[in-house]
Amino acid sequence: MISRRNFCALTASAIMCAPRIAQAGVHLPEAPEGLIRRAKVAMDRHAQAIADRDRMAVVDFSAPSRVPRFHLIDLVGGRRRALLVAHGRGSDPDHRGWLERFSNVPGSKASSAGAYVTSDLYIGKHGRSRRLIGLDPGNSNAQARAIVIHAAGYVSPALANETGKLGRSEGCLAVAEDDLEEVLATLGSGRLIYVDKV
Repeated sequence: MISRRNFCALTASAIMCAPRIAQAGVHLPEAPEGLIRRAKVAMDRHAQAIADRDRMAVVDFSAPSRVPRFHLIDLVGGRRRALLVAHGRGSDPDHRGWLERFSNVPGSKASSAGAYVTSDLYIGKHGRSRRLIGLDPGNSNAQARAIVIHAAGYVSPALANETGKLGRSEGCLAVAEDDLEEVLATLGSGRLIYVDKV
């Protein structure tokens, strides 16, 4: 029998194997099937904008920030991976670790719901980042608001374990520094990211 570790090592898409966890025995959440279905509907609805349909991400903001809720999904091989991700400070004004509301308003510093397509890479104030284009009425201002994927020091398993929550972004999908390259590589330009709550 091949162990899971050996299977991951032997698989070309090893980055899509089960997520790392900070401590033994922690249950890692699965992406809700309802959100995955909505994401697939959005992928069909925005087919002209989404060039690559082999992989996508679903961000489940109904979960608290302390748990992995950025779900990388391989639609061909069926592998899934869950990572930590911050939400916007305007979505959680009391910093409780839960997203309370979405907003598409410039200056709101909130997360926005809906379908995004990944765009180009660039180097900005947060280092290597990937631009996002909002495809729905609820996130149509993503480019004007400079909503991107970037790494942040306020996203880490250690912080989640210590404080029970992550820091907050200004609306961007901020991931852990150790996870950034995986996210950028897995979600190259032209792929869907679907953000919502159950």
